[in-house]
Amino acid sequence: MDDIEQAVSAIQDGNLVVYPTETVYGLGADALDPDAIERVFEAKRRAREKPISLAVPDVDTALSHVRLTEREREFMDEFLPGPVTVLCEKRDSVPDVLTAGRSRVGVRIPDHERALELLQHVAPITSTSANVSGRASVTRVSDLDTEIREATAVVIDGGETGGTGSTVVNVERSTIVRRGELADEIEAWLAAEE
Repeated sequence: MDDIEQAVSAIQDGNLVVYPTETVYGLGADALDPDAIERVFEAKRRAREKPISLAVPDVDTALSHVRLTEREREFMDEFLPGPVTVLCEKRDSVPDVLTAGRSRVGVRIPDHERALELLQHVAPITSTSANVSGRASVTRVSDLDTEIREATAVVIDGGETGGTGSTVVNVERSTIVRRGELADEIEAWLAAEE
């Protein structure tokens, strides 16, 4: 069984995995399982009022979990897969624990072959950096926090990643919530499409 198969099995069993993205390593668990999501918060020592995004392999899969406006769909077609997280209206299938009770959830489609391979088999999974909150994000498996490594069942090594976190965007409000990769291009798109 290769590491992708092991990771799929681990996620289906409610466990955590570390996976590479084009930005930083992510901490993955079943994004629809409240108990698995709790394990992510515990491993990261993350405050429960800070929401966690979800990752999917493509926009069509996202549609099972979020409601998209036409403008959000156009934005996703333009920028995803890529280092961008889009805040979308969640469907009832998305647990409140993931979104800290908010009506929107971040949607991520990573532009990384290994991440997409994992997501083809199991999605949605949590999309949050694989580090203890307050510590630096990880771009190499060798730099994983001991606490994260101990909390995860499988680590998928995808080599060194890009290093800058994703840009978080609320397309409906034309606002960038967190600047990261492609922020200037995203700003230009939002301004041109208003």
